[in-house]
Amino acid sequence: MKGGNGPDVQRKVSYGLHSDIPARQFRALTMVTVTRNKLVFITYSILDARGMVVEQHDIPVGFVHGANSGILPAIEAAVAGRSVGERIEITLSPEEGYGERDESLVYVEELDNVPPEFRRVGAEVLFENQAGETKAFYVTSIEDGKLTLDGNPSLAGQSVTCLVNVTEIRDATPEEIRNGRPLDAASGTVH
Repeated sequence: MKGGNGPDVQRKVSYGLHSDIPARQFRALTMVTVTRNKLVFITYSILDARGMVVEQHDIPVGFVHGANSGILPAIEAAVAGRSVGERIEITLSPEEGYGERDESLVYVEELDNVPPEFRRVGAEVLFENQAGETKAFYVTSIEDGKLTLDGNPSLAGQSVTCLVNVTEIRDATPEEIRNGRPLDAASGTVH
């Protein structure tokens, strides 16, 4: 503000230790942080125990914080209070991440009983139960005329490290809060 014939005088804002910050700069210092019902976009990488990247999402994934979005609770808790540009490293135990291995989901079958299109390591086989629910199993080995199918996630029983980058934060709409996800997101579970 100009004060008559005197020098330029800037209005100051009192903000803790930064009481000498001009008002026009204060807005830049007040960052939006992740809180309940904020729509948060993140990119992330998941590393196994050896530090190898096993999954990576460079296109931002959105979820509504605190709105039953399907994101892992440990990741949701870790981004709380964070701002755009922050990178968080989170170590997830098997219970917090992909779960413990369930050996009842491992089947060994005679190779002759398996259709030819599934006779390769990595093949996905979908099984359906009596309720009509499907589950994916993967061929994990073929040895001595036997094929092994495993319905466990590949990282089950392992601790993993998630590197999460907060890329955008905004207020969620009422519909996004109900869905837990951005309006344009496809349905499904966010890791």
